[in-house]
Amino acid sequence: MVEQDTIKLLRECDAGVKMGISSIDDVIDYVSIKELMEKLDTCKDEHIKLEKEIESLLDKYQDDGKEPNPMAKGMSWVKTNLKLVMNDSDHTIADLMTDGCNMGVKSLNKYLNKYEASDEVSKDIAKRLINLEEKLAIDIRKFL
Repeated sequence: MVEQDTIKLLRECDAGVKMGISSIDDVIDYVSIKELMEKLDTCKDEHIKLEKEIESLLDKYQDDGKEPNPMAKGMSWVKTNLKLVMNDSDHTIADLMTDGCNMGVKSLNKYLNKYEASDEVSKDIAKRLINLEEKLAIDIRKFL
């Protein structure tokens, strides 16, 4: 049970970290405020580091990981592009990213609870990813 929960939690973290990177990539070209750009770049770099760590652990379990849900990713892309076409301000970007962070935190906490038999290493990764999302949401509040 521990190994299965561990793999399942790592898969969800894998999908979440990929979704975070993709979301930042979707908005980064529209950012005009240097400080917001730096916050997003830093967060993306941290996501990439976690992604490598997750992939390494999944490799040990001979698992390919998980891509973000195509429907969720598509809906996110549509929402992002519609909002940016109507108003490509940094306020809109901060709003979109805050919503994404909040959804990520909610999902990851749900999976932490669901896969409670996971090993401590995978739980730690999930918690670090949650903390990254929470920190970004707090750091960009001033741009809302």
